[in-house]
Amino acid sequence: MIELDNITKSFGNLNVLKGVSLNVNKGEILSITGPSGAGKTTLLQIMGSLDRPDSGKVLYDGTDITTLSEKELAAFRNRHIGFVFQFHQLLPEFTAMENIMIPLLIAGRSMHDSKERAMELLDILGLTERATHKPSELSGGEKQRIAVARALANNPDVILADEPSGSLDSKNKEELHKLFFRLRDMMGQTIVTVTHDESLAGLADRRINIIDGRLE
Repeated sequence: MIELDNITKSFGNLNVLKGVSLNVNKGEILSITGPSGAGKTTLLQIMGSLDRPDSGKVLYDGTDITTLSEKELAAFRNRHIGFVFQFHQLLPEFTAMENIMIPLLIAGRSMHDSKERAMELLDILGLTERATHKPSELSGGEKQRIAVARALANNPDVILADEPSGSLDSKNKEELHKLFFRLRDMMGQTIVTVTHDESLAGLADRRINIIDGRLE
């Protein structure tokens, strides 16, 4: 489904990615591990079209997204990619339901349809009673589940998660890890995670390790 072909990326004189090639299969949970500074997050950002490689291709079902304009990339991200970050990145002035609605409204869905979809996802994640709560009123685990719901809003091809359990305690980490597999089983969701968490990495269908900008 996703193919990275000979990806390179440098920042000044620092070569971060040195010809990385990788395939991600539909419905797969893939973990990317490696020491700090190895290039994991850079690889995830390039996979998610948040950054462009210096050379190489990023293909989604055969379409090379590195050839798209910035406007086209923004539309592609909204339709095809969901993001989950370590510190949630929820907008503090909006409720849980409103945070989930944002990508739907950006995609042009009506207010009614956006609310309906947001409530559907809140129900799936067991958070219906928290719909009108703002992030400051939610626990860390609840905020991260809201972030997952937001990532799922437009039925993306893939969820890209950067250290998704890094800010959670052990109980909430375990619940989040179980949630990823439940989503895969329920929806056939493809999930790629960058993680230092050995328990999440060990549960994944496949694990790849990056050392010094190259796949080990």
